[in-house]
Amino acid sequence: MTGHTRPARGMRDFLPEDIRRREYVASIVERVYRAYGFEPLETPALENIETLTGKYGEEGNKLIFKVLRRGEHEGSGETDLALRYDLTVPLARVVAEYRGVLPRFFKRYQIQPVWRADRPARGRFREFYQCDVDAIGSRSMVVEAEVCSAVTDVLLGLGFEEFDVKINHRRVLAGLLTASGVPELLHGTALVALDKLDKIGLEGVERELRDRGVPQGPDGQWLGPWRLLLPFWDGAVDRAEANRKSIAALRTILANDSAALEGVSELESILAYAATTTAGTHLRFDATLARGLSYYTGAIMEIAVADLAGSLGGGGRYDGLIGMFSGENVPACGFSLGFERILVVMTERKMFPPGLETAAADVMVTLFDVQGIADTLALAAELRRAGLRVDVYPEPDKLGKQFKYASSRGVRFVTVTGSDERAQGVVTVKDMQSGQQTSIARAEIAGWVASHIGRGSPAAGRADV
Repeated sequence: MTGHTRPARGMRDFLPEDIRRREYVASIVERVYRAYGFEPLETPALENIETLTGKYGEEGNKLIFKVLRRGEHEGSGETDLALRYDLTVPLARVVAEYRGVLPRFFKRYQIQPVWRADRPARGRFREFYQCDVDAIGSRSMVVEAEVCSAVTDVLLGLGFEEFDVKINHRRVLAGLLTASGVPELLHGTALVALDKLDKIGLEGVERELRDRGVPQGPDGQWLGPWRLLLPFWDGAVDRAEANRKSIAALRTILANDSAALEGVSELESILAYAATTTAGTHLRFDATLARGLSYYTGAIMEIAVADLAGSLGGGGRYDGLIGMFSGENVPACGFSLGFERILVVMTERKMFPPGLETAAADVMVTLFDVQGIADTLALAAELRRAGLRVDVYPEPDKLGKQFKYASSRGVRFVTVTGSDERAQGVVTVKDMQSGQQTSIARAEIAGWVASHIGRGSPAAGRADV
């Protein structure tokens, strides 16, 4: 009886072409975040069960993958460990544990898998990667501006052009709901309906508010404050001007709410600071953005890409979260990119560089005969020392079959070193794209291949492997 060959439900195998795409995205994310001074962090796949439980709400607790006790406790049915549910709670634990040795302002990025015992569905997995960036230790709005700028640079680096980094503020949202006549106990209910504005429009949201028992505002209608703000975005192209008008309108609408006005001032600071960064032309105030009202304490952000339903990531300020471990109020602000969704969108839109998904190597060295094995391996070593990716055909075979194999793997150049080439000190190189064959001096072959794949002349002795 043969075993099942499929992975467990909700889990995936990643083949070489998948890995290349994932590494490409991760490399750009890491390059950008390192440029902003963020440092890498990794945490264990397993956490103590008490570290995770009670941190994600009742529904979240049901989705934690729990691990039974082992050894002599195996039959107890008790759990003591759990698979990591997200990257934020482990970060909070790390900050509390190493507060004395971490920098005053700790900036970290983390790209690792998380596990959730969710029902698998299209685009929903039990194991998936998260891509987080967080800055710990400062209440300054410079942090939000830097995070937004870093995220913007990541998207630009990946090839996205038309997108908004939408921004709102928890206290502004609360103030707008209060100004709309929504009792505080119904704020969460109203936000669920408001979150659907893009999909069902104002009238649809009004119907849902009515059905949910949310009363009309003092002006006899629902969403009064939002009606005053939405026109600034009707066909608006200049984000800076739309943001300025929105801030001015908010100060009027929330004139009697000091807490909400503090939120408006913080938004204004973030927009002003970000204006000098790449995020300046992408930041857009959105009064309907809600993102986890109970989780965040200040600004909230989310990525909206043109012609794409849903978001590619989001984040915000959460000054109270780390205190659940440390017992002190530690300011923090972070952003989580939708790593898996980015990969899906880039694949669907064909945004990956040509050859990334198929090119296993820059050059393949053929094996002409048994007598040439030592020379073939020596040539491969020379090319690798020059920084090239080199595959070796492992056994003597007809050249036609070797060329066909190289073509199937997307390798552009194939070298041939038969007895004649070895006697003359040359290498025959076939360009699999054009079909042209060229005879090159052995000493010059590495530089010739490098120049034809756009890497210039490689430095002698260098090995980028």
